[in-house]
Amino acid sequence: MSLKSIGAKLLAKKVVKKISKWASKPVETQQAVLNDLIEKAKNTEFGKDHNFSQINSHADFINRVPIRDYEELKSYVNRAVAGEKDILWPGKPLYFAKTSGTTSGAKFIPLTKESMPGHIDAARNAILCYIHETGETNFVDGKMIFLQGSPVLAEKNGVQVGRLSGIVAHYVPSYLQKNRLPSWETNCIDDWETKVDAIVEETKNEDMTVISGIPSWVQMYFERLIAATDKKIGELFENFQLFIYGGVNYEPYKARFEKLIGRKVDSVELYPASEGFFAFQNEQKDKGLLLQLNSGIYYEFIKADTFFDENPERLPIGEVKLNVNYVMIISTNAGLWAYNLGDTVMFTSLKPYKLVVTGRIKHFISAFGEHVIGKEVERAMEQAIEKFKFSVSEFTVAPQTKTDNGVLPYHEWLVEFDHKPANIDEIAQFIDNEMMRQNSYYLDLIEGKILQSLKITSLPKESFHNYMKSQGKLGGQNKIPRLSNDRKIADELLQLQA
Repeated sequence: MSLKSIGAKLLAKKVVKKISKWASKPVETQQAVLNDLIEKAKNTEFGKDHNFSQINSHADFINRVPIRDYEELKSYVNRAVAGEKDILWPGKPLYFAKTSGTTSGAKFIPLTKESMPGHIDAARNAILCYIHETGETNFVDGKMIFLQGSPVLAEKNGVQVGRLSGIVAHYVPSYLQKNRLPSWETNCIDDWETKVDAIVEETKNEDMTVISGIPSWVQMYFERLIAATDKKIGELFENFQLFIYGGVNYEPYKARFEKLIGRKVDSVELYPASEGFFAFQNEQKDKGLLLQLNSGIYYEFIKADTFFDENPERLPIGEVKLNVNYVMIISTNAGLWAYNLGDTVMFTSLKPYKLVVTGRIKHFISAFGEHVIGKEVERAMEQAIEKFKFSVSEFTVAPQTKTDNGVLPYHEWLVEFDHKPANIDEIAQFIDNEMMRQNSYYLDLIEGKILQSLKITSLPKESFHNYMKSQGKLGGQNKIPRLSNDRKIADELLQLQA
C-alpha cells in the first residue's frame, strides 16, 4: 500500500467522524448556520434592507426575507457585478459563476471566500466516504479525469468570472496534480468536440482509475475512446474503479455504460450547483444523498404542490417528512437569501437526512392536470430498461396536444435508443402502466379518456447531440431537461430529423 493510500484511509476516518458529529444534530447544526449567516451579513446592503439585526429565529427570517429566484434577486446581484462591496455578503465575491439563464441570458452567481471550501470539501469528502466504506484505495495512485468546462477565467470589475467547473479546476490539491487529466492546455479548449478528441488522445494510453462528469458527456467520451482503440473501456482501463457523476440521474444511462465499459464499476453521485454543493452519496448500498447541513447553507423546504400558493409554508430541516416532493430553498455564505434554485427533492431518510433530486419545479408536464414530474418518468424508464433489456442514450418527454379528427392527446416520449427495439409498442404500454401506477392524476386522465396511452418516438443516433450543438450547449454542465410542459424541445428535435 502506498503512502498516499495510507494517508487517504486516515483522512477518510477523520472526515467520516466529523460528518457523523453534525449529522447526529441536524436541527442544532442548521440553526447555528442560520445564526452565523445572519450575524455576518447584517451590515450588508441586503442585511440592512431586511432588518437582519432583528432576526432571532426562523420565524423572524420568514417574516423579513421573502423567497426570490435569480430574477427577483438580480438588482442586488447587478450591484455586486458592477463592483460594489458589501451588497449580499461582506466585501466582494471571489468569483462569479456564469451560467446560462433561461429568461434573461447569463446569470452571475456569486462565490465567496467563505463559500468556496463548501464546493471543494464536499467533492473530496464524497471520495473519502467511499474509501472509508469500501476500504478501496488503489485508485488514488492512478490517473483521474474530471470532464469539465474551461478553467480560463475572465474578469469583471475586479472579480474573476467563469463556469463553476472551470473555477473549481483551480482548486485541485497539489497531491492530486500529478494524477489529474486532462492537461491544462487541453482543458482550456473551448470547442467541446475538439476537446473530447484531445482528451481521448491524452488518456487512451494512461492508467485511468477515476472518471467523473455528467453521464451524457462521459458517454460521448467513452464512445470516442472505443472508436479510437477498438477496446471496451474496462479493457482499455483495467484499473478503472470509480465513476463519479452529478447533474442527472445515472440509472437511465447505466445499462449503456455497462456495455461500453464491459463490466460493472462503483459509482458515487454528487449534487453540486453553482449556488452550492448540497449533497453526495456516502454509502454504496444507499442511493440517497447526504444533505450537507454544515457547509454554510441554510435549507428550507416547501411542498411542491403548494409552491405556487400565495403564502406557502416554509419548513426547516426538522419538519420535513419522507417521500414528499419539496422545492428546496437556500440561504448561503455566498449571499443568496431564501433563494429558489428551482430544484425539487424528496427525502429518503431522516436519520441522517438523505434525499434524491426529483426534478425541477419548472420542468413538469401538466397540460391536462396530470402533474407528472421528472422522478416519475425516470423511474418508469428504469423499470422498462430492466424488464426489456435495452439501453438508451437520452430521452425527453413532452405533451402532444394537437391531434386530428377527435384523436385523444398523449405524452410523447422521444427516445434515442442504443439499438432500436423491435417491440417499441410493448415497451410503451409497459411504461404507460408504470406511469399510471406512480401518478393517480395520470391514471384518472387515461381511464377518463382525456388522454390516450403514451407514444414512443424513436430518434436516430446523435439526435440529442445535434440538438445540443444547435443550441450552443455541447458539453460542460449542460443537460437536456427530462420533460417539458410544452413542445419547444420536442419539435426542435423532430425538425432536425426532417
